[in-house]
Amino acid sequence: MTRTKKMWFSILGLVVGIVIGLRIEKLISGDSIYDQMEKFKTVLFLVQKNYVDEVQSPKLVESAIVGMLNDLDPHSVYIPAEQQKRVEEDFRGSFQGIGVEFDMVKDTITIISPISGGPSEALGILAGDKIVKIDGQNAVGLSREDVPKKLRGPKGTRVQVTVVRPQTADPLVFDITRDDIPLYTVDAAFVDENGTGYLTINRFAEPTYDEMMKNLDRMSNEGMKRLILDLRGNPGGYMEKAIRIVDEFVPGGRKIVYTKSSRSSEEENYMSEDGQRYEKLPLIVLINRGSASASEIVSGAIQDLDRGLIVGETSFGKGLVQRQFPLNDGSAFRLTIARYYTPSGRLIQRPYDKGKEAYYQMSNRQEDEEGDNVNHTHDVPDSTRPVFRTLGGRRVLGGGGITPDYVVKLDTLTTFGVDVIRKNLIWEYMEQYFDANASKLRSQYNGKFNEFSRNFQITDQMWNDFMALAKQKGANVDPKLVAADRHNVEVRLKARLARSLWGNNEFFRIALEDDKQYQKALTLFPEASKVAKLTMR
Repeated sequence: MTRTKKMWFSILGLVVGIVIGLRIEKLISGDSIYDQMEKFKTVLFLVQKNYVDEVQSPKLVESAIVGMLNDLDPHSVYIPAEQQKRVEEDFRGSFQGIGVEFDMVKDTITIISPISGGPSEALGILAGDKIVKIDGQNAVGLSREDVPKKLRGPKGTRVQVTVVRPQTADPLVFDITRDDIPLYTVDAAFVDENGTGYLTINRFAEPTYDEMMKNLDRMSNEGMKRLILDLRGNPGGYMEKAIRIVDEFVPGGRKIVYTKSSRSSEEENYMSEDGQRYEKLPLIVLINRGSASASEIVSGAIQDLDRGLIVGETSFGKGLVQRQFPLNDGSAFRLTIARYYTPSGRLIQRPYDKGKEAYYQMSNRQEDEEGDNVNHTHDVPDSTRPVFRTLGGRRVLGGGGITPDYVVKLDTLTTFGVDVIRKNLIWEYMEQYFDANASKLRSQYNGKFNEFSRNFQITDQMWNDFMALAKQKGANVDPKLVAADRHNVEVRLKARLARSLWGNNEFFRIALEDDKQYQKALTLFPEASKVAKLTMR
């Protein structure tokens, strides 16, 4: 009897197991993953077997992946293997090569500037030099995409470049040993004569926090009393770098950002720590419509924690967190895994239900009224712009992006100004001018930037020469349009020349003289210190 009972229990257990297994298979099938994979494999096989022309299966698979991710959200994307290499370099913060920034001017590789600390700088390659040969082969006429293939290479390998230098009779030959070249994410960092520091970050990559701290410490030693942090045009990057940067400015125990996902009921909270170096430094952050993602984590936290003021234009509105998954052929894809929220509870993500084109054209953006907006009363809130409160009780609005505390819109360029930028005329003219005057300028202003800033002017002769180039290149030179944009273009010409003579810091110091958002920020530190409850220094 006992053996019989055991047998029947075993049979019953087996039947139950089979039933459960069938139900699980049905659930998996019902979830459509298994069925859809079979469907895709069937289509791919039949296309491969029956299509009228030869089929590239890898290309079809990539297209299918792109289409699948396209149906999710604007930021879930596929990254082909070749592009992934550049992405890794960009966010790793370095590559291996000779260390120059270049542009193509009249089919010739023209050095914008040698990268600080790189082998080209060490050998004396200068802004304005033209590379005409690489390893003895003609380099004139190379495409922009082919230049890095020739100049980059493994650390320790050598490449020979032949350079034509303005006002130097014979070509110069440089044997360059390639090295690790930093890709800086801090474009400029300086302190003005009044003790106001300026630091601009172009993206949030692996070295960003260390770069910022190195520059802040130097600027502090140079007498920095307050800081303008410029995140305009910064598209974002690593969230953890943004969190570490905010942490440097806020007291410990404050929520910097948190994330939520429909896949989990739990929040992930990211908190600040005590004892950071710049918790008492008066702070203003500049943003615009190109500031996104990690830039919005920084500006949103500074605003919600009443740590400083936000100045400029409403930011992009990207509040989705992506994780990158590598694939076996070197490609990868980024998948949105969560949404992030500012300390007050604002979701920064703008709606994207109208499709990618409308999303990137920002057709659903709120246009805010220019002026003082510290208490965010410009707009009557509605269901699309819910009201939140900062740590100190100020109103801030949700609904997408970070709305500044002071809304300052940059002047709109006329079609003349747009043509000048689009056709790269400032660089082309200044490259010609620098060719003709480099020795004289370097001799006159060697180590004398302040003198250059005060005294150098775009002369009438220079302006006439520039206008001749503009006409030759087909720019709209209607006299009314030219008059409206002349001052702006002259500042850009002078700034470009400053960069050729010194570098990025001096370029920005000149360019910011005509920057409405920066100039307004300079006047707002009393209000920024009041909001943050800091004593002005």
